[in-house]
Amino acid sequence: MSASNSKTVVMKFGGTSVAGAEQIKRAARRIVAAREAGNRAVAVLSARGKTTDELVAQALEISARPEPREMDMLLSTGERISCALCAMAIHDMGHKAISLTGSQAGIVTDSSHTKARIIDVRAERIQAALEEDHIVLVAGFQGVSTTNHDVTTLGRGGSDTTAVALAAALDADVCEIYTDVAGVFSADPRIVPDARKIPVATFEETLEMAASGARVLQLRSVEYARNHGVRIHCRSSFEDGPGTLVVSEDETEQQTMEQPFVTAITHSVDEARVTLVGIRDEPGVAGEIFNALADAGINVDVIIQNEPVSDDELADLSFTIDRAELTTATDTLAALGDVSEGIRTDDQIGKVSIIGAGMRSHPGVAAKVFEVLGREEINIEMISTSPIKISCVISAEQVPAAVRALHQAFELGADAVRAEDPEGAEHRPTVGT
Repeated sequence: MSASNSKTVVMKFGGTSVAGAEQIKRAARRIVAAREAGNRAVAVLSARGKTTDELVAQALEISARPEPREMDMLLSTGERISCALCAMAIHDMGHKAISLTGSQAGIVTDSSHTKARIIDVRAERIQAALEEDHIVLVAGFQGVSTTNHDVTTLGRGGSDTTAVALAAALDADVCEIYTDVAGVFSADPRIVPDARKIPVATFEETLEMAASGARVLQLRSVEYARNHGVRIHCRSSFEDGPGTLVVSEDETEQQTMEQPFVTAITHSVDEARVTLVGIRDEPGVAGEIFNALADAGINVDVIIQNEPVSDDELADLSFTIDRAELTTATDTLAALGDVSEGIRTDDQIGKVSIIGAGMRSHPGVAAKVFEVLGREEINIEMISTSPIKISCVISAEQVPAAVRALHQAFELGADAVRAEDPEGAEHRPTVGT
């Protein structure tokens, strides 16, 4: 089969999948197998193992606040190393391969260093290499800015977005995301041993889970896949067999049965809470606060403001953000001057979320959540909801107990599913960490 008439498969390998020499060779064998099966093969690789963490640590040894442009120059090297090494392995297997940086691959981004967004994929060089029967390896997590052609990085998990963006640009049949787990589960198996693997999930369900702490897929990668209709297959790098398909709702309904009203539990322990004490209760103040945070590139999650009980009292405003952005957030708010009487922070909070499309039509879910957490003596500090999600902010140290209790209370374990469905058919699933 000629390369021009072949199907295109984009394969992404995470850090644990390329951590050592044997892992890189294993990834190379998978990529070669895809090519030998008649597909045009494009692979996106992450940095090896803990390389990115090590590079960040090296930067912090030099500077307490590294300059973002130079951080991108530094952090982009990890993925390039992985690609070059994997290309060497593929050459040794008798196939032609070429490794490309994000900029060489045509990944064009905005100018937001360390958390850039992809605005275009100019894949002509990849297409040309595929036509010449090359396997193409692309460094994930990076691109080049439109304004000054600087190297940019896409933030944690950005290699997922690179892979999905390339799959969209190349009109690939599937984007395979290879990780150290066998797919997406109803909860983190490290916390809940009997969590079940989910065969199929919709884009909307996966977006809710990614936004609530699930780490198998990056939020932006799922958004990009939904917007461009890219089928994602999340699979294990270390074993064969199907993983979890993430597809449109129409395709999901063709493959599965009606979902249970709660289908998964996700969690996060990487958040911090900021409270502005004594803010003016008048129009425009909240806009001023959150515009400043947005300009600083800070994403805000749960927001709660109390109303003053009398005209002469001031309000308090609390919200949660990524813990890594806490210093930037406090500096940004301090620069606003007298918008509040003080700033308080708590970097020891966590979040547990209950997800289920069936929650729209099942009353009493919130009551059960609160009852279960109360029975475990877990205090709920903040609450946020959507039509298919309830998120509770709690103490970080109590997150594992909360996840286990809720997973058991809503009978999400593999044994419970089999007991309900002795023929082996799965309910329509959603995703967990």
